[in-house]
Amino acid sequence: MVEGSGTLEEQLDATKRKSAEVRQQRAQFKRIEDHGAKLEERLILDNRYTEHSTVSLAQAWDQLDQLGMRMQHNLEQQIQARNQSGVSEEALREFSMMFKHFDKEKAGRLDHHEFKSCLRALGYDLPMVEEGQFDPEFEKILDHVNPNRDGYVSLQEYMAFMISRETENVNSVDEVIQAFRALTDHGERPYITRDELFAVRYDRIGSPLTTLVLSCRIWQKNRPTTASGE
Repeated sequence: MVEGSGTLEEQLDATKRKSAEVRQQRAQFKRIEDHGAKLEERLILDNRYTEHSTVSLAQAWDQLDQLGMRMQHNLEQQIQARNQSGVSEEALREFSMMFKHFDKEKAGRLDHHEFKSCLRALGYDLPMVEEGQFDPEFEKILDHVNPNRDGYVSLQEYMAFMISRETENVNSVDEVIQAFRALTDHGERPYITRDELFAVRYDRIGSPLTTLVLSCRIWQKNRPTTASGE
């Protein structure tokens, strides 16, 4: 309907204006329906001046109107995600552009093959399997994105999934930073000493503190040594 450019708010305003323009043309379409009814009354069923019928035009108009509503909902969803979850506008734009790239028919949805290709393009390391072969990793993603298995992933379902994954990444970074601050006198020191690191008794696997400590310990164990042995 409109090309995405500018901020999310600017794109939303442009989409709303274009949707309003489309709806304003509904009166013109009513005139076409009236003319079509008159032709049918006179048993004129073929119109050599156009290949379109009033039915096909009505379907196309409804699809365009629905497209506008889907685009508005998607942009509102992105704005909410950016404001509440910390997902960057650049990441949201990349998700949206990648969906459009694989949505060749501009239907607002991807089949499972297109969705899988889209995820790979975004950096997901999904295994290559033969067509028809069970892919447990991808099926796990579909359980979350498309549990009813209708064969398609809508734009709304896709964006909700990508936002949730990106939100998890944002939260993980924030939690690790908080754990670092807890070990460094609330951030007063920009480092953790080796003794402090190995003195920490981590509580449970998966917690921010555990993640930080184990990551640092692995790095300490495997880091390359210099000529002086440091």
